[in-house]
Amino acid sequence: MLRTILAGLRARTARLILSSVAIALGVAFVTGTLVLGDALEAQTREDFAKSARNVDAVVQPKTDNVAANDVQKITPDTIDKIRKINGVAGADSRETSGAALIGADGKARNALISPLPTTEKLRDVDIKDGRFPQSATEAAIDVKTAQTAKLQVGSKIKLLDKQAGEHEFTVVGTYQQGVSSASISGRDSVIVSPDGMRAVVPELSIWEVAAVAAPGVSQQQLVDNIKASLGTTYDVITGEELTAKTLSQVADSAGQIKMFLLAFALISLVVAAMVIHNTFTILVAQRTRELALLRCVGAARGQVFRSVLAEALFMGLVASVLGLLGGLGVSAGLQWAIGAMEDGGDIAIRLPMTLTTVLAGFGVGVVVTVLAALFPARRATSVAPIAALRSQPDSHDEVARTGKLRIVLAIVVALIGGSVTYFGTTLEQEAAMLVTGAGTMVVLLAVLLLGPVLVGPVNRLFGKALSGVPAKLASANAGRNPKRTAATTAALMIGVTIVSMVTVVGNSGRETANAQVDKRFPADFTVSSAVYTSPLTEEFAARLAAVPEVAKAAPQVSVPVETADGKFLYLFGESPDALGDLVRPEVVSGSVTGLKDDQIALEQKSAEKAGWKLGDKLTVQGKQLTVAALIKGQDFGEGIITLNTAKQAAKEPITGYEDVMVKLKPGVDAAAGRAALEKVVATSSVATLNTAAETKAELNNQIDKVLAFIWALVGLAVIIALFGIANTLTLSVLERTRESALLRALGLTRGQLRQMLVVESILMALFGAAIGLVLGVGFGWVITTAMSTKDFTLTFAVPYGTIGAMLVAAVIAAILAAAMPARRAARTSVVAGMAEA
Repeated sequence: MLRTILAGLRARTARLILSSVAIALGVAFVTGTLVLGDALEAQTREDFAKSARNVDAVVQPKTDNVAANDVQKITPDTIDKIRKINGVAGADSRETSGAALIGADGKARNALISPLPTTEKLRDVDIKDGRFPQSATEAAIDVKTAQTAKLQVGSKIKLLDKQAGEHEFTVVGTYQQGVSSASISGRDSVIVSPDGMRAVVPELSIWEVAAVAAPGVSQQQLVDNIKASLGTTYDVITGEELTAKTLSQVADSAGQIKMFLLAFALISLVVAAMVIHNTFTILVAQRTRELALLRCVGAARGQVFRSVLAEALFMGLVASVLGLLGGLGVSAGLQWAIGAMEDGGDIAIRLPMTLTTVLAGFGVGVVVTVLAALFPARRATSVAPIAALRSQPDSHDEVARTGKLRIVLAIVVALIGGSVTYFGTTLEQEAAMLVTGAGTMVVLLAVLLLGPVLVGPVNRLFGKALSGVPAKLASANAGRNPKRTAATTAALMIGVTIVSMVTVVGNSGRETANAQVDKRFPADFTVSSAVYTSPLTEEFAARLAAVPEVAKAAPQVSVPVETADGKFLYLFGESPDALGDLVRPEVVSGSVTGLKDDQIALEQKSAEKAGWKLGDKLTVQGKQLTVAALIKGQDFGEGIITLNTAKQAAKEPITGYEDVMVKLKPGVDAAAGRAALEKVVATSSVATLNTAAETKAELNNQIDKVLAFIWALVGLAVIIALFGIANTLTLSVLERTRESALLRALGLTRGQLRQMLVVESILMALFGAAIGLVLGVGFGWVITTAMSTKDFTLTFAVPYGTIGAMLVAAVIAAILAAAMPARRAARTSVVAGMAEA
């Protein structure tokens, strides 16, 4: 029997390798995800190794069970005291602060600055070019900042302090940073000397002190010495404990990313399993007489069963090898995509191949393939040998109607999915999305179970638009075997459903965001500060208002305040003349127009939570405010007050504005208005000029990046599904060799035969894509509805252009999938085809 199996493998090698492509792609996605997770973990560990290298002890303020006002801060005197403790070879503060960095283009950008540790061992970055700063006027920048800000060694930069004072530095080096508060923020990063740091940030809270032990002193001994000197005021831990604590926190984030990617890998595996199952169903059906003959000449049922599984095992092993190699490419592509998600982003591509990944790849490839072949293998041994020897183009099981048990099961599954989906609509936004999404996937399973029932009606619907003998024959072939057609197109249906659902939800989010921008900023232009620590000055706002083309310039600030009864509110300060004009909140009751300095407009939910209602009075910073209006939504924090009130209520002095909304005079052309405003904007290093269109474009760009990344993940499942269609057509051509020859003998030309197979492929692709699009759009509507609340409505928006492009892509892919099978069928001679056994 072993010789028979080996002979069969040699005879069908090309066919089996073609079938292995689908599962190889699934394995590639799984192994690629594992390699990506290992690469992220390795990068994280290496970066944190930099951050914690040579650190023997860490001193931090004690915050557990301590009131915020009672936290003992670390001062320069504390650092000096630590340096004098027995066993301490060196100690430096770990601190960062936000500041505005003005680069070569003269425009400011948000950056994080840090002081260079005086102890060389405690420097957690590696110099790449040049050297570290040595004086108060020198700075080093990380390699990403050098790239995005177009800076190099020798460039001049300026850092702005909180009073917008400029401090000039010369770039003397670039460095590669590890994982620190600067690096994980994704912002530009600058290192200056301790004196340079104090020049820009005179007063800065120190959040950590790292210490190095003297030779012969252990980490625990150093910690004990520091505790004995400082007492119980601070938390003191060893460097090893800090590393373990930080890595455990990062591991959770890395695990979430890996689970997110594995979810899409699972989708690809399910699709691949369907393709493999369908492939083996066809292969076994084609070999029915061969297997029956083996039974007749003495092969036992178990031997025949094992022979089919042996072929599946061979296919799984081949697919696993191909998938492991492909997984490296998938991981590299995903790492590149992650780096490209951020402008100027860069990521070092790593391809670690661990034993776990190799075993997982072979396990998934072999197990999925063997399980997918179990049912066809059992069927191969359940037919009596004499009955199987009869020549049958299609077995009864293949052309039989869908059983009642399958229909009942589909209805039960649909009811379960519908119940879960309905339950999801009763939850809050994030939970609603997850639960509702899970429910829709259960409903999708019910539709897949009903696939054979849907083939007939959908095929007849598409068939009405066809004309000509080849097209009519193609329609008949596509509907002849509904189970096979449903199984072939199920994979494509899953991929298209998920892609279209994500696209609809993403497009709905895009349209909602755009509508919010239009609603919140009806101004023609908005001038904003690019750096949150450097607001726009009052003098600058006055110069904007003085531009001849400007009808109104309305400044805006946001301030945190505390009421007399201890409640904290985040409020927006607006110009009274802008309310109702340039600022248009949705008013539930009362009025915001002409809001006075002794009045406040509160967000409805926040007011209800605090027990405030229209007409109530609350005291803020000694000033009594009357609730003049209740507004809806979180667009303006927890309420609106006037600019004058904001200046009085703020805990810290307001030195400027976050942005200024500008409305042009009637009849002023937008281009002329922009040109006039840009002259004023050019005088400020932190000011940026935006329109609603530009703001929406930026939002759309971010959404497009996320959608593109998800499309890339789900796209692999669609590719596997298209391989399944091509594979099914190829095997179907072999199965129908005599039938095709007979059609040729009856007058069908080679071109018509090719056309028949191409149309058949298109019909199958349209079946899967059309149902997938209907389900995807429907599921998208369900999820957007579930995520909407009384205060936030997610606009349901179908991207018809994208939907149409998907259908066109499915047709083009179907034509390509049918090219090789059609060419093979047309090249087979009539005589040879009629002689086929």
